[in-house]
Amino acid sequence: MLLYLTKEQVGVASLVVSVGMVVEALNGLGTGEALIQTRSVSRLQLDTLFWYVIGAAILVSGLVVVAAPYIQMMYGVDGMKTYFLAIAVKQPLVGAALIPLAIMNKQLQYERVAIVSVCATLAAAATRISLGASGAGVWALVAGYSTSGLYTLIGAYLARPFRPGLQFQFTAVLPLVRFGIRAGTSNLAEQMFKNVDYLLVGWFYGASQLAIYRVAFDVAMEPAMAIGTVINRTALPVFARVSTVRNHLVQTLTWSLHKIAILVAPLVVALILAANPLMSLIHDHQGGSYLAAAAPLKLLAMAGLFRVTLQLLSTMMVGTGNPGVAVRISTATLLFLSMGITIVGLVFRAHTGIIAVSAIWLSIYPLLLAWGIFYLRRHWDVSIIELARAFGGPIIGIAMMVLLVETTRYVIGFSNRKVEIGFVVLTTLITYAGLIMHERLRAGPRA
Repeated sequence: MLLYLTKEQVGVASLVVSVGMVVEALNGLGTGEALIQTRSVSRLQLDTLFWYVIGAAILVSGLVVVAAPYIQMMYGVDGMKTYFLAIAVKQPLVGAALIPLAIMNKQLQYERVAIVSVCATLAAAATRISLGASGAGVWALVAGYSTSGLYTLIGAYLARPFRPGLQFQFTAVLPLVRFGIRAGTSNLAEQMFKNVDYLLVGWFYGASQLAIYRVAFDVAMEPAMAIGTVINRTALPVFARVSTVRNHLVQTLTWSLHKIAILVAPLVVALILAANPLMSLIHDHQGGSYLAAAAPLKLLAMAGLFRVTLQLLSTMMVGTGNPGVAVRISTATLLFLSMGITIVGLVFRAHTGIIAVSAIWLSIYPLLLAWGIFYLRRHWDVSIIELARAFGGPIIGIAMMVLLVETTRYVIGFSNRKVEIGFVVLTTLITYAGLIMHERLRAGPRA
């Protein structure tokens, strides 16, 4: 997509989609998580919940349309308010998909959920690329974001058909709504801190600099977050089922942490090793390089690993019926991140400022993880040693991977950037293969 867009267009689209992500956090007001967490649900509750979610989505869409001119005024980008129509259209679509997706998660039908998610992502990507190639500009990214809601809706109803009945009794879903408000608050805080950096970087440094930061952030964070999302979706209903048995809960937590270490950590390190050659090869529609994104990428990639780990702890808190703690962690993250980026915006100029913003991301997570570890120790008697064991094997494999790449760079050197990236990719694949083989040997032969 970067080949079809200027940095200015990428920046404007990033601002619009960031607002859309915050708005979308209000989807169902947290009732999707409540539906997964509850032990049983009646048909009356499902029907009522569906109409409740649709009504809330329509209300949110109206508020988006009303707020659009004021957001345009804040950023001083002519025509920006028109793009928010796509954001408004998406809200009822994702709202209508909430019930079937929640039911599939509740019934542990992960394969179906994964298929819906992947297909919707690919269809939205194809939409973006088609629009971008035809010269749609900002609309390519904005419409691609909006149509993902349509594709998710279609996939959800194909995978798990649900026909809502014409009945509504608010008292029947009141317990779900009460739980949902707490979980929804956590989701809102989560999306606020996920997007506040885009909004503040765009405010302080403009759309073009935001594009550089956005590219670094997406390359560094999105792969890790995609894997982490799958692990979290898998873990949430399991946490809910074993929440009364300490040993089973700890086993689920350490298993999930181990999967993060195996699947995410090598990828993060590979991105750090390949940051400079990779960013030097990426250009915008006007031929400008994104090499300035290399330094932020390295900081953000490491922050991505910490971020995925912290999100697993938040998932555990929600699954065990303690969404309030997850809300406090998300709120603290939002507060630290907002304050840090604001200070950076006031002190540093563009390029240095983007690196400093990335450093803020990396600096806040050790504190928040310490908070999460203290919570686990206090409420579930989980020791640091139990948590550290999940990362033991992967750390050794990753250390060997870094040693091989850096030794090759020092001894041979790379005159071709594509060859350098290819070597990092090959080394990463070998590391993954070694880790998977180690897991199979550790598991032993199955009956």
